[in-house]
Amino acid sequence: MLRSLPYEDLGFAKIDTHRSLRTGFPEVIFCEGKTEDQLRAIAGKSPREGETLMATRATPRTYEVIREVRTGAVYHETARIVVVGPPRPKKTDARILVVSAGTSDLPVAEEAAVTAETMGNEIERLYDVGVAGIHRLLDHGSRLQKANVIVTVAGMEGALASIVGGLVDRPVVAVPTSVGYGASFNGLSALLTMLNSCAPGVVVVNIDNGFGAGYVASLINAQQGDRVTR
Repeated sequence: MLRSLPYEDLGFAKIDTHRSLRTGFPEVIFCEGKTEDQLRAIAGKSPREGETLMATRATPRTYEVIREVRTGAVYHETARIVVVGPPRPKKTDARILVVSAGTSDLPVAEEAAVTAETMGNEIERLYDVGVAGIHRLLDHGSRLQKANVIVTVAGMEGALASIVGGLVDRPVVAVPTSVGYGASFNGLSALLTMLNSCAPGVVVVNIDNGFGAGYVASLINAQQGDRVTR
């Protein structure tokens, strides 16, 4: 009955106050396109007191606006995420490994990492190991094998996901980024490469969607904790 209770209607926004009861995590605020007044109102209501608030694609100014209505806000600048409250309790010690091809992919990689951390996961980071210098990736083979879920973040041609997918026996969540020269078409080239991967363990989220990758990686990783508790 609690799962289907009404949302709170602010007129310009409808706050899903019971999302955590249905999905396990409160509604997340996507900051782009919202006015400062809208952000103040939404952040002041969502989520309920005592739950973790997370706001994505936040600027330094967005952070200041949220701080006006929520104490204890923390700004993760590279990830462009504001978090209020502690991370969710961990369900498992199984780890998520976030791998990026280049330094230019870090904002999306960190968005995935901070999202998964906030959702209560143990995170490892392995950055700047793209296929142009593939020996940098192969030097960390043991870390790839020990991770429970791997998030790969790459622009340009997006080949990193296929390479990682061919090395491990665990899920690989691929994130194409809009990093690259003209023929990369703002991430479309990487997206198509990842969608056409011959490695069967690779699944793909949308261009620059680090949040979506971190979220789904967390859901996959939580199954390990569920198996342990059962």
